Amino acid sequence: MDQFPYIFFLGIGGIGMSALARWFRANGHQVSGYDKTATPLTQALEAEGIAVHYADVVENIPAAVRENKAQTLVVLTPAIPADSREWAWLRAEGYDIRKRSQVLGVLTQGRRTIAVAGTHGKTTTSSMVAHLLHHAGHDAGAFLGGIAVNLGSNLLLPQSPGAPVVVEADEYDRSFLTLRPDVAIVTSTDADHLDIYGTQGALIESFRQFVGQIKPGGTLLVNHTADPSVAAAASAGTRVIHYGLAAAPGRELFAAHVTAQGQEFYFDLHGPLGPVPGLALAVPGFHNVENMLAAAAVAQIEGLDAAQITAAVAAYRGVKRRFEFVATGPQGQVYLDDYAHHPREIEAFLRSVRALYPGRRLRVVFQPHLFTRTRDFAEGFAQSLSIADEVILLDIYPARELPLPGVTSDIILAGITSPLKSIQTKAQVLAGAQTDPLEVLATVGAGDIDTLVPELKLIFTERWKN
Repeated sequence: MDQFPYIFFLGIGGIGMSALARWFRANGHQVSGYDKTATPLTQALEAEGIAVHYADVVENIPAAVRENKAQTLVVLTPAIPADSREWAWLRAEGYDIRKRSQVLGVLTQGRRTIAVAGTHGKTTTSSMVAHLLHHAGHDAGAFLGGIAVNLGSNLLLPQSPGAPVVVEADEYDRSFLTLRPDVAIVTSTDADHLDIYGTQGALIESFRQFVGQIKPGGTLLVNHTADPSVAAAASAGTRVIHYGLAAAPGRELFAAHVTAQGQEFYFDLHGPLGPVPGLALAVPGFHNVENMLAAAAVAQIEGLDAAQITAAVAAYRGVKRRFEFVATGPQGQVYLDDYAHHPREIEAFLRSVRALYPGRRLRVVFQPHLFTRTRDFAEGFAQSLSIADEVILLDIYPARELPLPGVTSDIILAGITSPLKSIQTKAQVLAGAQTDPLEVLATVGAGDIDTLVPELKLIFTERWKN
C-alpha cells in the first residue's frame, strides 16, 4: 500500500470503511472520501483531518486525487449505488479501485490474524478479543465494526509489525474470503443476506470456504448453533473448539454458574486451555457470556493468563449500540439501545432484558433494516418482538435497496402477538416519550434509528428532573 500516497473512499462513513480510513491516515497517507450524509462518525473523521464531502459530484473529489491517478487507491464499499457519478468517473479514468474487503486482506497479509465471523455477534466478540489483549498490555491491532467503548474507536493501531491483528470478518458479499486467519471464531451461521446468497445453503458454503482458509496449525472456535458442516470444513491440521453457554456433549468450551445480578453477569469459564473462574461481565446478556467465552479462549491462545483475563473481562464496557444503557431514572426506569437487526439477535437481546428486569413492562421501538431482510424474516421478526409488552415499528430503512412491492412494516406487525402494537413515525415516538409511562424501553435496529437516541435521552432526563 506504500505505492499509494493518496487514498480516496467511496462510502467513507461506513463503520468498516472509517476504520480503514483512520488506519491509512495514521500511516501517513493523504485520506479523503465521499458519503451521502453527514453523521457523527464522518464529522469525527473530519475533525481528525480527513476531507469528507457529501454531494456526489466529480468536482468534489480532491484535486490531489484527480491529478494523481497512478498514486491513488480508491476504496469502495458495496453500499455505493451503481449510478454513483463519482464511481463512474473513477472507473472511466482507470483508477485502481478495490473493495474494502480486498484492502483488508492486503493489510493483514504477513500478520498474525484473528478473524471473527458470524451472521451476528461478530462485532461484540471481535471488540472483546481486542479489549482483552489491549487491557493486558499485549500489543495488537484491530479493525472493528462498531465503536468499542473502552477504545473510543473502531480501530486499534498495532505498535509493531509483528503484532497480531483482530479483524471483524464480514460475510456480506463474501468479503471474509479475502482473509487467511491464524485463529478464527464463527459465532453463528443463521440465514441472512439472502439477497446476496439466495439460499442459506450457499451462505453456509461460504462459511465453509472461510474456515478452510485458516492457516495450517491454526485454531477454529465455533458456536454450537453453527451448521455442523462448517466445523467439518476445517483442514486436518486445524484445532477445532466448540463452545456454548452450557456444558453439553462435544462442547469443549462452556460457562458454569451463570448468574445475573443487577446489570452484571457472573460465570466461570471451563475450556481446553484451562479454567478461568469468577468472571464478572458488566455488559449483560446470555449471548454476551457466550461471546466472551470465545474471546477469552482466544486470549488464552495468545498467552494471557487467568488473572489477566479476569481483570480485562471486568473492565470491558462493550460496543456503542450493543446492549447500551442510555439512561436510567430515579424510580428504576431504564432506556436501552441495541443494533440487533436479525430475529435471532432480537430474541437474544429481549430475553436477556427480561432476565434483568423480570415483571417490568417492556416497550420496544424497532426499525426493520432492508426490504429483502424484512421479506425473508417477517415471521421471525414478529415472533422475537412479541417478547415485549408493547412494540412500535418504524418504516423499513432501505439502505442500499429499492422498495419491494408489498414489503412494508405491516407484514411484521400482522404477526406480533404483544398486547399493544403500532406503526409510528419518529416524530410520534418522540411525542409519546414526553408523557408515556416508562419502565423499560429499548430502541432496536441497524438503520438510522440511532438518530432518536440522543433526543429520547434528553426527553427522559428532563422528565426525571421534575
